[in-house]
Amino acid sequence: MSGETMLEAALPSPPLLRRVPSPAAGGGRARILAALVLTLLAPLPARAEIEPGDLTLTVTAEFNGNSAPFAREMVLLKIRGVYKQPILLEEVVQPSLANFSWTQLGRDHWSKTKLPDGQSAIAFDRTVAVFPHHAGDFVIEPFTHKLTVNDVGERRVVEVRSKPIPFPVAAWTAVTGGPDVKEPWWLPAGDVAVTDSWSPDPETVKLGETTRRIVTLEVQGMVAEGLPPRPVMRTRGILTFAGPVTRETLLTPSGPVARATYQWDVKPGVPEVIPLDAIAIPWFDTNTRTMREAEIPARQIGGGLPDREGDRAPPPVPSPLVAAAAALAAFGLGLALIGYGTGRPRLRLSAATRRSLHRAARAGDPAGFRAALEAARREVPALARIWRTRPDLAAPLAALDRAVFGTAGAPAPDLPALARALSRPEFIAALPGPERLAPLDGPAR
Repeated sequence: MSGETMLEAALPSPPLLRRVPSPAAGGGRARILAALVLTLLAPLPARAEIEPGDLTLTVTAEFNGNSAPFAREMVLLKIRGVYKQPILLEEVVQPSLANFSWTQLGRDHWSKTKLPDGQSAIAFDRTVAVFPHHAGDFVIEPFTHKLTVNDVGERRVVEVRSKPIPFPVAAWTAVTGGPDVKEPWWLPAGDVAVTDSWSPDPETVKLGETTRRIVTLEVQGMVAEGLPPRPVMRTRGILTFAGPVTRETLLTPSGPVARATYQWDVKPGVPEVIPLDAIAIPWFDTNTRTMREAEIPARQIGGGLPDREGDRAPPPVPSPLVAAAAALAAFGLGLALIGYGTGRPRLRLSAATRRSLHRAARAGDPAGFRAALEAARREVPALARIWRTRPDLAAPLAALDRAVFGTAGAPAPDLPALARALSRPEFIAALPGPERLAPLDGPAR
């Protein structure tokens, strides 16, 4: 109801004025005039006017590294409304986003908030992940929030619109990679994790047997449709049967997480040891704006038992005669080897730890190499003590620490050479044994 309508309702109608008593009433006429003046001067009924700033809707694009994104790179749109008026009904009208793929991350969130002047308000939050299709200068058109508010007992529909947002998408200018190149696959992400599992262990598989390999690729900031196809695993001497590929997208407040699972059944076709090379997965780090590389690790099929003690079958119990003969043979062999020094015990890192060192060395990742080295030190502390006494290892290990923990730009050592040196077995003079007791007739000679 407008102010003019309210004012007309407050004024007496002409028929009512014609029914006022005659002037002979004297004091009665004065009372009627006074009542009419009070009616005209009385305040109008209170009305909650919607003022500028009472209903606001903003959309913010969060560009990774404050840089223009590349095609197919995720950008989060943060949509926030702040409303002083009580909301009865609401509906968000989203622009077409013709040049983008998009997905909403979770449900809308409503909460109470305080304005800078201390007034209470209602906050509305929605997050949308968008993926531009190609390079160019685009504009995110306004979002519209249709609100039904209570205006002095009457429902009123108000449309609150955000401002348009400039959205530039950069063109890839590097020599290799990029969104428009099919090989290698373009994978922009906040992080990439690779999990590789075999059942049974490939090193225990013999000719004619089968092992199953399952590789899980988990990518932050990507939907499942954007993950690369199944990697090609092909080498001489094996038969490979590709299994199904499963893909899923997990929605989190910080963005979608895409997960793909690839599966193969592998059967050796020759009795020799068959090496499987590592499979590189290049990806673009959206945080540092650089190309990086994840890796499906190299393995071998056949060639021995795994390093894990739990995977080994218990040895058969020999008969007493066989055990006695073996003991005599071992005793004689030990006597024969004492003079030549070939019976010295040795220490060596496990195959899994050696693979971690070589993988970090090939990737040129000093921090990853240092983390694998720390795990190696915890695994075999005696090896770490030996390394510290070797002059040829002291200098590269110190250079590695300076590259990881020192000032930026410190050169890293030759990581492949260092990985090879640390992977070699170390011979020790003798294993510590029990302390000898002095004879009864005096100190030991």
